[in-house]
Amino acid sequence: MENQHSSKTNFAFQKTVAIAGIGLFIGKLIAWHLTNSDAVFSDAMESIVNIIAGFMGLYSLYLAAKPKDIDHPYGHGKVEFVTSGIEGALIIFAGIIILVQAVDSLLHGNVPKKLDWGMLIIAVTAVINYLMGYISVKKGIRENSLVLQSSGKHLQSDTLTTLGVVISLILVYLTKIYWIDAAVALIFGGYIMFVGYKIIRKALSGIMDEADQELLSKMAKILNENRKREWIDIHNTRIQQHGSGLHIDAHLTLPWYFELRKAHEEMEETYKLISENSSRAIEFNFHLDDCKPFSCEICQLSECQVRQRPFVKKIVWNENNISQVDKHDVTT
Repeated sequence: MENQHSSKTNFAFQKTVAIAGIGLFIGKLIAWHLTNSDAVFSDAMESIVNIIAGFMGLYSLYLAAKPKDIDHPYGHGKVEFVTSGIEGALIIFAGIIILVQAVDSLLHGNVPKKLDWGMLIIAVTAVINYLMGYISVKKGIRENSLVLQSSGKHLQSDTLTTLGVVISLILVYLTKIYWIDAAVALIFGGYIMFVGYKIIRKALSGIMDEADQELLSKMAKILNENRKREWIDIHNTRIQQHGSGLHIDAHLTLPWYFELRKAHEEMEETYKLISENSSRAIEFNFHLDDCKPFSCEICQLSECQVRQRPFVKKIVWNENNISQVDKHDVTT
């Protein structure tokens, strides 16, 4: 029920972002029409991307909230990575358009006009963009939504470019040096292309299930701090992100003589421990391994009656060794 409520509030907020983007775009178009400024044009072009990305994010949140089905046993959460990647590509495309327009103005000359009205309109859109972007990023982090985080960062980057536009308009207004306008458009065209690249990079890492060292480190820390002596080893850990949820695979080594019920109880304790220390919904798939003779050298069960080798050292789990495929030994 909590996840459903979270999905609904995320969807409602993204809908607000998408609709607000249309209003902001219209305002920037008016400012561009009044000023004939390349810098304002660059800001308006990014707003087109805001609108497209906003509605794409809306659709992805709708899909991500759908329950698992036969065709999608892991759910639909990865659609957020796809739409974020497309958003990044659109941002880069907008940057290219801005660069082309700015270069053309530098080569052929362009004289902005009515800069006072342009500064006022653009400044208002900057304030609105920043507030919406700030809220979106915070909510995205809290709800573990890549869509809201991407949208928020995009709005915040749009705010920076908008502030740059306002500053350039002020400089042109005071100095009458008109090439400043096109030069600023060039700078911010390059900047938003860089932002687009970072969004694509993060989306691809999610699609390709790139190892998240931060998540692995957090998991290792939780297990180390609450470790039971019966948990001889944990290895081959994999974490996949599906929207706001996680899927964790791992191999847990327990004493070979544990009955099935006892082994299952130990596994459930690890599930509970990790879940209680995470704000995200987690699906677990642990494989239970029996200990081997070499496991005795890292096993802390000193009272074990079937020990074949003496204890040598304790393995401190970290983001690197819990990911290794093979069981740990004293050489780890």
